[in-house]
Amino acid sequence: MNGIDINKVKKAQSKADEKNALQNVVDFLNKDFTLFGSKMNDKKKEAFYHELGILLSAGVDIKTTLELISAEQTKEKDKLLFEKISNSVISGSTLSDAIKATDMFSAYEYFSLQIGEESGKLPVVLKELGTYYNKKIKQRRQIVGALTYPSIVLFTSLAAVFFMMNFIVPMFGDVFKRFGGELPAITQMIVDASAFFRNYFYVFILSILSVVLLVYSQRKELWFRKYGSIIALRLPFAGEIIRKVYLARFCNSMTLLIGAKIPILRAINLVKQMIGFYPLEESLTQIEKDILHGMALNKSMSAFTIYPRRMTSLIKVGEEVNQLDNFFEKIAHQYNEEVEHQTSMISSMIEPFMIIFLGLIVGFILIAMYLPLFQLSTSF
Repeated sequence: MNGIDINKVKKAQSKADEKNALQNVVDFLNKDFTLFGSKMNDKKKEAFYHELGILLSAGVDIKTTLELISAEQTKEKDKLLFEKISNSVISGSTLSDAIKATDMFSAYEYFSLQIGEESGKLPVVLKELGTYYNKKIKQRRQIVGALTYPSIVLFTSLAAVFFMMNFIVPMFGDVFKRFGGELPAITQMIVDASAFFRNYFYVFILSILSVVLLVYSQRKELWFRKYGSIIALRLPFAGEIIRKVYLARFCNSMTLLIGAKIPILRAINLVKQMIGFYPLEESLTQIEKDILHGMALNKSMSAFTIYPRRMTSLIKVGEEVNQLDNFFEKIAHQYNEEVEHQTSMISSMIEPFMIIFLGLIVGFILIAMYLPLFQLSTSF
């Protein structure tokens, strides 16, 4: 591949600049799990796509660009990876095929680069991929920041309850046995719960580990993805956020594909491979068949509950005015903003309720332990 003609790309870049602000994704579901382990982390991908896009837009040929990126790597593992990509491109492979062969990149990246190569907008796609991961990193940091304080409160409180049930309550129980007599109902309940907790603690831990191993081993199986997504979408508060996250990703992908003049049928087929969320994949399979038989996109989508009525209405307008990419872009932007707002709002609500709830638990245990002592002191 030779240098890119900048004049041909300027118009595409101006449209890409508007799209960049709309790219967003939340990686706390299956689609994010693929980025762990042997995959490159998001920060490295962001830097790679931004630098590759800038150099290609400046007219630097792909071979020199990859050599420059490879030379600046500080880790030997990363250097070898980019050298492998560079050698594949020099041997005649496309950039998309070269990164696919490494098995270090997701299907979303491979298909996006393939679209960029076929449409002649590779620098634009690279810039959008860089922004895609930039938004993903920012949103993950926002979620981590929002959940850090509630998590600290939760684990600290659970540790306090664990300590009380394993050490404080048994100590009080021994004292109560020496005094004899009948304990108050709530005290007896806490003492029995403490004994049960100590006797079956390891069973509880093994059960949790078994569930974690089951989830990890079955996470890619069809049955697990199907029922796991049903449960996730029905979770209070979080279910709606999960749906909007995947709908935003769906709209972002459709914006990129339709904007690159990819036929609607092929765009849906590619998005189906990018999304990684069972309800959307299942619906897109049927939507693809419906469109093939002449049905409008919005009408086919309206048959599935995963797509809100407002969304299908906007897509109907987009089809009528032949501006589907713009409407998908606006919908994605709206869902991204709603996810950001709802995430911060839920975080603000969780903190006080968690403190109050766990405070009540600790207070209940303390009252149950001291109640017999109060009764004993009033009997003298």
